[in-house]
Order: sequence, then C-alpha cells, then structure tokens
Amino acid sequence: MKTVKLLLTLFVAATTLTSCVVRNDEIIVDNFVPTEAIVSGYDLWYVDFHRTQGSAEIPFLSKAFTVSFLNGNMYANNNIVDIGRTGNGLGINVGSYRTFDDGVIETFHTQDGNYSFEVIELSNNEIRLNDLNNNVSYFLVGYQRNNFDYDMLFYDNIEFFLQEYIAWERIETRDGVPNPFDAEHFLQFTPENNTTFYSSHDDFGTNVASINWDFTGGYTIDDIRDYNDVKFLTLNYDGGDTEEFELSVVNDGEIELFHITTETTYVFKGRGYIQFLKGKEVKGSQKPVRNSNRKRTKIKRKEITRKILK
Repeated sequence: MKTVKLLLTLFVAATTLTSCVVRNDEIIVDNFVPTEAIVSGYDLWYVDFHRTQGSAEIPFLSKAFTVSFLNGNMYANNNIVDIGRTGNGLGINVGSYRTFDDGVIETFHTQDGNYSFEVIELSNNEIRLNDLNNNVSYFLVGYQRNNFDYDMLFYDNIEFFLQEYIAWERIETRDGVPNPFDAEHFLQFTPENNTTFYSSHDDFGTNVASINWDFTGGYTIDDIRDYNDVKFLTLNYDGGDTEEFELSVVNDGEIELFHITTETTYVFKGRGYIQFLKGKEVKGSQKPVRNSNRKRTKIKRKEITRKILK
C-alpha cells in the first residue's frame, strides 16, 4: 500500500510541475515551478547588494540585509545587530506580496509602495529579481534560518555594522606597548560615504549623547587574502596620523582591533544601538532610530596580504 501511495504522489507531482510539448516528433520537457514555491522556499533571502545591476534603486531592497516572502507576508532585516533574534530571525514585517505563475512577484511595502519583479531562478538557492518598471536587478541567496551564514553577513557588510552604534567604547586593552592610540576611548563610524570616523578622549562611561568628538578622519577597510574572519582597518586622521589594525567581530556588540605597530589588542563595545526600521516614527521605541541617513551601497575593497601572521 505504501508503495502505491508513493507512486501516486510522484505521478501527481510530475503532472503538476512538469509539462511536455511535442514538436516535430521531439518531446520537450518544461519543468515548471510555481513562483510562490520559489520565493517561499527559503526562510531568508540574503540581499547580495554588491552584485546589484542597473542604474535605478528600490528603497526597501537597498536597506535590507535579508528579505523573506512567507504566506503573503514580507519581512526584512534592516539591521545586522540582533539579526537572528528580531522577529524570530525574519526581522520586521514590512508589507505583503503576491505571486503569479508567469514568474512575477508583486510587493506591497508599507512605506515605499508597490513594485513588480520578474523572478529568475539562477540555481537551487539563488534568484534574481528584475524590476519590471525600473532599470535594476537584485541578487538574492536563499538560506533556512538554522543554516544562515551570520559570519558572512557581518564581514561582508562590516562598514554598515560599525554604523549601527552611536559610539564604540573601549572596554579592554591587552598586551602590546604604550602608544598614542591608548588615549582613544571612543570611536564612531557614520554613514557619510562609509568613510568617515570620529574619535574621543572623553572619560570612560560618558553618556553617548554628551561625547565630545575630538578628532575626525577617513577610514578604509580592506579584505585580507585567504582570511574570511578578519578585515584590515586603516584610520587616517585629518591631522596626518595613521593607525592600522586587524578588525575582528567578537559578537554583534563587540569588536577587536589588533594594532599592527605595537601588537596591542583593543576591545570595543557598541553603545547606543541605532535601529533602522521601515518608517519615520517608531512609537514606544527606546532605541535611537535613523531612517533616512543610511542605505546600502556597493562596497569595493582592496585585497591585501596579511601583514602579521598570529
């Protein structure tokens, strides 16, 4: 009996998802997969923004690190901090959607409005969304919540992660020798072209709203060849000084900076988490909210050889 049921199930699935066309005595098999089955096949779609093509922009996709299409509801993770916890991993509800069997998905974002996309399946866990009215295509990589690559997300988007706190306060110093950077108690990275930083000598524990940002400058982050779990951070102070570090993510609230010159390790803790949501007002929120100042942009990094092998 089980064998008969199994064969019947396979037959129904085959007739539902597969159609055959006969042309000149040649049988052409069309493996049709419903659009809904494609977009809802994964819990999370990572928006691989660095591969985006075209000159236009879809606001909600340019803000999101992941999007989800489940049971007509659309979700997004617009923050890296707390990802995996917010909304049970899906993020916040940002609207709704509907699909059509001609490979089209219509999205209804509560703030950004309606958009229609052609869904192109590139592989079993990768799709391309071609906007039908604007010149832009987004590439999405599918994951289930239990196998999402959080390390990849943090390091692939490290500039945006650094921006999600008003300040980074130094909480620990290990090894090395005394040097001028020891006086830097706070760092701040802003959305200004993803290249601007500030630093402060204010006393530890200073309220983040009261920090006096003593110095400013530009920063760059480079990839390190053959290492996916560390980046190379260079701080170029406007006064002419330069400091170089290996940057590692401890967790979504701490980073480590390994000072190249003195081999000192500094641990910084994020303070003043900034939540990036879908709208302009967040009633009852106790967290700073920044909506208009940040969107994801394509990041082009240099790849360098590791300077110190630990």
